[in-house]
Amino acid sequence: MVDARLGYVPPVTTDAHAQQARPTTEVDHIANGYLDAFVLLSPITATYLGIAGHDEELDDFSPSGLAAQSELRKATLAALAGATASDDIDRVTLAAMNERLALAEETYAAGLDEMSLNVLASPLQAIRDVFDLMPTETDAHWAVIASRMLKVPAALDSYVDSLRAAAPLGLVSPRRQVKACAAQCAALTAADGYFSGLPGDREGVLANATATALRHAVAEASSAYARMGEFLQHELLPQAPEADACGLERYRLLSRLFLGASVDLEETYQWGQQELARITAEMEQVAGQIQPGASVTEAIAALDADPGYQLHGTDELKAWMQDKADEVITNLAGTDFDIPMPVRTIECLIAPTQTGGIYYTGPSEDFSRPGRMWWSVPRGTTEFSTWRELTTVYHEGVPGHHLQVAQTVFRSELLNRWRRLDAWTSGHGEGWALYAERLMAELGYMDDPGNRMGMLDGQSLRAARVVLDIGVHCSFAAPDEVGGGQWTYDKAWQFLRAHASMGEDLLRFELDRYLGWPGQAPSYKIGERLWLQLRDEIRTREGDAFDLRAFHRRALDIGGVGLDTLRQAVLG
Repeated sequence: MVDARLGYVPPVTTDAHAQQARPTTEVDHIANGYLDAFVLLSPITATYLGIAGHDEELDDFSPSGLAAQSELRKATLAALAGATASDDIDRVTLAAMNERLALAEETYAAGLDEMSLNVLASPLQAIRDVFDLMPTETDAHWAVIASRMLKVPAALDSYVDSLRAAAPLGLVSPRRQVKACAAQCAALTAADGYFSGLPGDREGVLANATATALRHAVAEASSAYARMGEFLQHELLPQAPEADACGLERYRLLSRLFLGASVDLEETYQWGQQELARITAEMEQVAGQIQPGASVTEAIAALDADPGYQLHGTDELKAWMQDKADEVITNLAGTDFDIPMPVRTIECLIAPTQTGGIYYTGPSEDFSRPGRMWWSVPRGTTEFSTWRELTTVYHEGVPGHHLQVAQTVFRSELLNRWRRLDAWTSGHGEGWALYAERLMAELGYMDDPGNRMGMLDGQSLRAARVVLDIGVHCSFAAPDEVGGGQWTYDKAWQFLRAHASMGEDLLRFELDRYLGWPGQAPSYKIGERLWLQLRDEIRTREGDAFDLRAFHRRALDIGGVGLDTLRQAVLG
């Protein structure tokens, strides 16, 4: 049964967001000044955050560009050290900024910024991905895109400068990452790749001058990515290490960076295995509800064959995503969440790329660009199973990332611009989104056995990430189910296949992601664990007075700070 409040129509306004604007403090000025200075150094960040005025530029990824960001962080940390908090909001800002900027400095000092290269989240992808966030409705919009695209060669050249500077120090990403990134460059520049498809069917409505400028810019950007692929294949690959593991010392740093908290990695590794066993047992139970006597594999096959869970084509997929997101906003506003009016709009889109997966991008500062949930559909995929994906829609959209990110952006009367727009910690954000999935199950939205299996299937993957990621990179003994001893790629693949039902291509990409981006993938499940612990602690402390809606409001009003900072702020 779905939650009985299905027909609830929320009021137009909520008292929680009708507060008088808080005076700007000394600490706020420092935080806002840092953000203003940082987006000058990182126009890509400006576009991602929806800050206008930087859309024709790209970042300088060279050693000098990265050094400029470091100098800004150091100057800001010095200013924070001399600042006095005016209230509790300032105290959280001081704790959050000191933690985030100091960790960024540790990462920079370790050379990890200059060597950054992986299959999902490095400058290689950031330079291309930023174009997805730019408006394309008018001729003027395409002129801005053309201007920025002309900067792609310089941005990639600056990135190569950093990769070259790091290599003699032994700071080179593993061979597996370098080869996969070279393949990404080849895919982008192929005859049927991203660049060949620009601007698609809109070219005929562009002014001649704009169309000519765009074609030239696209050709320049495509050539630059082709050269980048050649550099990776022929210069960087011979210097790349064979081993995928980053080692325990580096992993500790990266784990703190992604969580905003220090955890006992050995205990967490053992907990991950226990959590995975719990989820597996529940999946076996649900399989019997789907088809009596069926194994998990047989139940999943039955769900995939069930027309009641099938969508045909991307138009149906997009409409289904939008319907589910809108439904939850209508149902939960005023009951389990306070949702201000601008946040009640989310736009669901099919992404222009074809890499697979669903992701969220936040609204612009003025909400002229709404929060968006994107589905990057692999080439040739036309059939979709709702049982498998409903939990991900809750994760990326509502009540997951959209309520978390967009609601924080909205709180201009309470939080400074850095807290609203740029304070982001993976363990906080992804942990919340997993918590949101579990919350939807608690509220009755996942009672259907198929949808329940989909949630558990996703949880199984997230728990497997904890085990695989920590185990491989920290060289802990592999589980008995894959033979124990030292982790290898083959053992990692065997383990992942046993605990995830994705197709082979997507799962291979997932494994490459874990191997190349240490510490990030476990932040989902570990973050969820810490969110649940926090809720339980508040519930125990408040007893019968505990109010779930009030807990959500309190926690989300703090913004995307590190998990230790969040805990201290909520507990007071």
